[in-house]
Amino acid sequence: MNELTQSDNYQLLDRELAAPDPWGLDANPFERERHTQMLRLALAQGSISNALEVGCAAGAFTVQLAPHCKRLTVIDVVPHAIERSRRRMRDSPHISWIVSDVQQFSPDERFDLIVVAEVLYYIGGIAEMRGAVQNLARMLAPDGYLVFGSARDANCRRWGHVAGAETVLGMLNETLLEVERLECRGESVNEDCLLTCFRNPAS
Repeated sequence: MNELTQSDNYQLLDRELAAPDPWGLDANPFERERHTQMLRLALAQGSISNALEVGCAAGAFTVQLAPHCKRLTVIDVVPHAIERSRRRMRDSPHISWIVSDVQQFSPDERFDLIVVAEVLYYIGGIAEMRGAVQNLARMLAPDGYLVFGSARDANCRRWGHVAGAETVLGMLNETLLEVERLECRGESVNEDCLLTCFRNPAS
């Protein structure tokens, strides 16, 4: 299969977000379990003062994470994703909604929690992935935690992306300290991802 370009990926995301329940994030048992485990990893270190969610899709995980955060910033490169999630989370003044690419996002503040799941394989090649990982590490506060989730390399390549979980985990391990890793599998061959929690050891 030919590799998808970044433009192809963003058009694909926009089309998939037109569905009532994109990717089955609300109804699929595998996705529900994936979100349960992501939330457990996110909350394992206690209270969350300032969190960042990268890639909100239709808000299926945002609605679970937001009640546990004093402040939450949500970014997505697809405006429709921000619109859908914002409508779902109305009356949530502690959430900031921003249309932005994770490679370009550069806030002044640092986050004590960053959640980025099923996102990085959409952004292009290995160099772009590495740039995004480096940017995420810069945004993470000292002793802050990053929860990463992704389909494995083999599935991502089969879908036309350059790489997936194992490749990105190698990049994250260059600067962050891995705390916990788990596998999440469903009935379909496509339902196979790795979830990992990292800590920023920088003082």
